[in-house]
Formats: sequence, structure tokens, C-alpha cells
Amino acid sequence: MSTDRNPLRLGSIAPNFDAETTQGPIKFHDFIGNSWAILFSHPADFTPVCTTELGVVARLQPKFDERNVKVIGLSANGLESHQEWIKDINEVNNVEVKFPIIADADRKISTLYDMLDYQDLTNLDAKGIPFTVRSVFIIDPKKTIRLTLSYPASTGRNFDEILRVVDSLQLGDKNRITTPANWKDGDDVIVHPSVSNEEAATLFPGFKTVKPYLRFASQPGAKATTA
Repeated sequence: MSTDRNPLRLGSIAPNFDAETTQGPIKFHDFIGNSWAILFSHPADFTPVCTTELGVVARLQPKFDERNVKVIGLSANGLESHQEWIKDINEVNNVEVKFPIIADADRKISTLYDMLDYQDLTNLDAKGIPFTVRSVFIIDPKKTIRLTLSYPASTGRNFDEILRVVDSLQLGDKNRITTPANWKDGDDVIVHPSVSNEEAATLFPGFKTVKPYLRFASQPGAKATTA
């Protein structure tokens, strides 16, 4: 498979594609519409780690919905396999998978998004063709890639962390802030360096200056807590 193309980076436009999914055919950009999207791949259907991952995503579906995020999975298997596997996911995790899963048996989309595992020789199908790694792409309504992650096949992803990044990105897009290490929704945020102290006094009353380049403020819109 040719990989002679520009690599996808943060800020790249997510490539559009046509796909068959467990919920019918889609055009990816039309599927995203005016929402955010998370495209995530898993190595194969009927595998242990993936079964737990998709169960977690199904359980978190209401939280993604609250954030206007559409979730869509992908693996290098066909639709019939996906549909049968969903039954296992629902049973094992006591959930109902409501998001679509892309059938990418020919690896066209996996190649387009550089999701194939060319290094781990244990992550191959019966024909010796690479499976997908555990990739994640967070994509905004402008179809811009805002986050990329790749996990090894042996390690399940932390989808609470992916939700945390969505919260940070959406908050930063609405306000002139960034978020510090280990930030969680409701914690203090960092005033963006482009904001002058004069502006900060208006935008973030009571902000705290630790260093000229490091200023903390209460999270905009966060619910006040009482002692």
C-alpha cells in the first residue's frame, strides 16, 4: 500500500471519504456536519481489549452527545463481522452500541489516515496484512484535526482522557485560555499569552500572576463551589 502522501498533522483537514458502516453508507464530512467528531480505530473484531473499549465508548455516549461530539469506530473487518461483534460488546459490557463502526476490510481508510501497524509483526491478519493500531482523531466542526493518538494493540485507551481533551479544546475555542497539566473540568485555567493584563482584568477578573508568562484564572462558566 502506498503511503506517498503528506502526513496528517494537528491542523490538517481530516481527509473526506465514503464508507460503509453498521448504520449505513456515509460521506465522512457530511457525517460530521456541524459537530465535533472522534474517529477511532481498533485492531480487529472479536478481540478482548477492543471489546472493552467499545463498551466504554457506548457507556460514555451521553457525555459525547452533551458535547456535540459524534463518535465513529473503524476496523479492518466487514459489516457482517461488525454486526455480530456488536452483540458481544452489548452483552459483555451491558450497553447498547449506538454509534456507527466503519467496515474497512480493504484498508483504504486505514491507509488514508495512516492507522496501519507496519511495525508489530504480531498484529497481522491470516494473510499477513497489517491490522489497524488503536488510533484516535479528534476533529472539529471545520473538519480540522485537533488531536491524534496512537496506542499499541496491547493497551486499551483511556476515553476519560479523550473527553478531557474535548473539554479543553472546546473551552479554549470559546475563551482565550489554555489548560495546565492534569487539568479537569472546573479547575483553574491559564490565560492565553496573547491576552494583555489589561484585557485579562476584564475577561478574567481576579486572575493570578505566577510569572509574567503564567497567569491563572477561574474556568469561564464553571459552577461555583461552596465550602
